[in-house]
Amino acid sequence: MTDSKSIMCFGDSLTWGWIPVIEGAPTLRYPYAKRWTGVMSAELGTGYNIIEEGLSARTTSVDDPNDPRLNGSAYLPSALASHLPLDLVIVMLGTNDTKAFFHRTPFEITNGLGKLLGQIGGSAGGIGTTYPAPKALVVAPPPLTEMPHPFLQSMFGGGHEKSAEFAKQYRDLADFMKVDFFNAGDVIRTGGCDGIHFTEENNETLGKALAEKVRKILS
Repeated sequence: MTDSKSIMCFGDSLTWGWIPVIEGAPTLRYPYAKRWTGVMSAELGTGYNIIEEGLSARTTSVDDPNDPRLNGSAYLPSALASHLPLDLVIVMLGTNDTKAFFHRTPFEITNGLGKLLGQIGGSAGGIGTTYPAPKALVVAPPPLTEMPHPFLQSMFGGGHEKSAEFAKQYRDLADFMKVDFFNAGDVIRTGGCDGIHFTEENNETLGKALAEKVRKILS
């Protein structure tokens, strides 16, 4: 490993930096310094290399019928091999799995996250190298909040109840798989006007909290 700690942040639009708009889309991206990844990087300071792997609408392990690029488990092994050596992978996913057309239960979503953790744990060696597998940090996204747009209400029908179970289910999974856990809902609520995404304040608060968690894990 190099002296600098490398941290890959694997997630969806919450990691990509989606600026919330009431109608859902189209939108733009927060500048790096305003995204939680950038805030975390600034808080950690020198000696830490932050790698962003956020893709809007990404799921844990299910194919989206509208876009073949969005299955996280289909892409994560390549991302891991591409970025090794890594010290830590932060995974914050699950919100998109609550969409009505997936018909996934909270446990099925959690099981999809478990598949990703298995991929992280099995990533040692990469492609022609001898690097060890990185540590993993599971971050439970905060529950969805009120959605003013009727199309989003339909898209995420039942999602509020499912996302409210993430903290417990993800914590149990992390304990079972012996990885670190952080509940974003302990420090923020989903404040975006669409009921799905983060405000600048949400990003700042989460980034600072995760920087503290990362220091503890990698100290």
